[in-house]
Amino acid sequence: MAFNFLSGLFSKDLGIDLGTANTVVYVRGKGIVAFEPSMVAIRRSDKKVVAVGEEAKRMLGRTPEEIITIRPLKDGVIADFDAAEKMIRYFIDKVHNKRDFLVSPRMVIGIPSGTTPVERRAVIDTAYSAGARDVLLVTEPIASALGADLPIWEPSGNIIVDIGGGTTEIAVISLGGIVVSTSIKVAGDEMDEAIIHYIKKKYNLFIGERTAEEIKIKLGNVAFGEEKKEYIEVKGRDLLTGVPRNVELSSEEIRDALKDTVDIIVESIRETLEKTPPELAADIIDKGIVLAGGGALLRGLDTYISEQIGVSTIVAEEPLLCVVKGTGKIIEEFERYKQVLSNASENY
Repeated sequence: MAFNFLSGLFSKDLGIDLGTANTVVYVRGKGIVAFEPSMVAIRRSDKKVVAVGEEAKRMLGRTPEEIITIRPLKDGVIADFDAAEKMIRYFIDKVHNKRDFLVSPRMVIGIPSGTTPVERRAVIDTAYSAGARDVLLVTEPIASALGADLPIWEPSGNIIVDIGGGTTEIAVISLGGIVVSTSIKVAGDEMDEAIIHYIKKKYNLFIGERTAEEIKIKLGNVAFGEEKKEYIEVKGRDLLTGVPRNVELSSEEIRDALKDTVDIIVESIRETLEKTPPELAADIIDKGIVLAGGGALLRGLDTYISEQIGVSTIVAEEPLLCVVKGTGKIIEEFERYKQVLSNASENY
């Protein structure tokens, strides 16, 4: 009886992609059970949580002064400890039934490879405060590579480029470890900012973060040379008159708006490859570059990187889920994969 009870507890262990834009949760034995925006709406007067996740995102830009909408993570790390704790607690409660109130899950959490010891400690402390019994960290490139089914245990080079909301993680992996890596704070959020800036500069129209993200999803591309244009009508506030106004944007305009941001990512990939040992670089030429994360869905990005770098580039299957699927593999087969946790959780 005791064995069955403990087995039930361990089956509730969680793998979490704690992203700047989205939080995705994997439950041992069940798979992915939650995928929601990393957002919390809080009442200013008493700091009480009004909404979390998708519900909080719907409030973005539409709340009264008494309610603020917070993104607890910025550039892949925790920026607001209290909001992050409440958000993690929300996801723990969401994926467990009321009868599971005694469960204190083990958590495997993906973090950017460039995080400092202080930033890692913030993730660990936040997860413990939210109710975890044990917290283990794995760098996002390793988790993403596992989720993309790359043969990371082999003595050969694999390169993963994970373009998230706050950071882009680039890593060359061999024998289960990172050989060369680059972590830059240029990713999906910067693409949204580039769209906001472009529309403000060209049309004197101010749009919000949510509108910019919608434009990126619908028209975002780096498909140079494509003759077919797509259009979308965008609503915003005229900066000269202060009244609402509409403009029509083309996919070509959004491509131009995103080019500088995309080129920073491409240059970082190039620099990472330049630091890669020649034997592993030769493997990468044969295997190609694998893209993961939400940014991998930008139309034409794989082709553009291939043309600029000279190495074939492919998009992983379900790129948005690569990190959480990687943490899920670790949760399901902990003894097999615990080696990849050692570098992320050492010194604690």
